[in-house]
Amino acid sequence: MGRVLTSVEVGHPRTARRNASPAEVETRLQGRRVEAMGRHGKFLIAPLDDGYTLVAHLGMSGRFSIAEPSEDLPAHTHFVATLDDGRQIRFVDPRTFGFVAAFDEDELADTGLARLGPDAWEDLPDAPELRRSLRARRAPIKALLLDQTVIAGLGNIYVDEVLHRAGIHPLSPGGELTEERLEPLLAGVGVVLSVAIESGGTTLDDLGYLLPDGRAGENLGHLAVYGRQGDPCRECGTPIERMVVR
Repeated sequence: MGRVLTSVEVGHPRTARRNASPAEVETRLQGRRVEAMGRHGKFLIAPLDDGYTLVAHLGMSGRFSIAEPSEDLPAHTHFVATLDDGRQIRFVDPRTFGFVAAFDEDELADTGLARLGPDAWEDLPDAPELRRSLRARRAPIKALLLDQTVIAGLGNIYVDEVLHRAGIHPLSPGGELTEERLEPLLAGVGVVLSVAIESGGTTLDDLGYLLPDGRAGENLGHLAVYGRQGDPCRECGTPIERMVVR
């Protein structure tokens, strides 16, 4: 049956930056019933009962939680929606890189959602399909994997881990990779994401990312290369070097 958003408050203008104003987000969401909750890549997508769609992105540090109204609001809570059962959905985002938006059908069609590639976790392409999407692309494979129109859902940390696992240099031109080279890359996506999900995600020293209940994710210890500049590679012992890929 879904839940009705009986009241909505947006506390920071950046959180509502994909709409005209915080008031527009509040007006479009208040009184609406959430029909379902889905995800594509890094975006949370919730169709509503009147043709609008709620779209949210966690950015670098955002997290959603469900709480009782009597519970203290954490610092940097920039969005609060009260449900018809009295509970609250809260969006905490210290860096304000995330957003919450409400789009009508035309606006939704004009967003980047329509251009997202297949989902990295639920709809990963096979090697021939990925090869076709990379054909004639001269950009480095790392940049292409971060381009959400190729595969949706991979970020900087996990792309580094996937490429290392597959033995592919991040500066390799994407269009030159054969199906044989792409097969271990795609296999690595599944392994890296599975371990990360089981570990609750990757919380770095800045605590920018936390789980909805405030706990730190425990995937940091599973990382083979990301954040290990100067440390020996666990496979060959060579010191890990950091480079910037654009």
